Amino acid sequence: MKRRLAREIAVQSLYQVEMNGVTGDEAVNMVMDEARQENEIGTDVAELANIDAFTRELVHGVQEKQELIDQKLVVYLTGWQVDRLSRVDRQILRLAAYEMMFRQEVPPKVVINEAIELAKHFGLEENGKFVNGVLGRMLREREEEQTPEGDKP
Repeated sequence: MKRRLAREIAVQSLYQVEMNGVTGDEAVNMVMDEARQENEIGTDVAELANIDAFTRELVHGVQEKQELIDQKLVVYLTGWQVDRLSRVDRQILRLAAYEMMFRQEVPPKVVINEAIELAKHFGLEENGKFVNGVLGRMLREREEEQTPEGDKP
């Protein structure tokens, strides 16, 4: 399964939800249809069927947990508010935070690397650095919380 492609489509879908007020399923359908017809992302169209369920799980998960995700993100957005971020960075951070907080099957460092690549793909190199900084702080706090008191220096 091409999880990166699923994440790309999930980010685009979440963007569509925010911009156009459509449901998550409608947004995924639109992005998938566009990928099938125009294939601007240069993927094997057959792959889209393989990632459909995972993409929808991501989109629905972010939507269902968005309030909790945004509350968590604001802690790590030094000097920023979630609603002041670019729409693309906001969706990338929400997706990565969702995976780190609620989906344990992917190691957090992999999630962060994927988010950095998405930020660079949809934005600039600086977007990747920003996303890395926010998610890196989130991961460090998470690791500190999981370290037993006796193991702390």
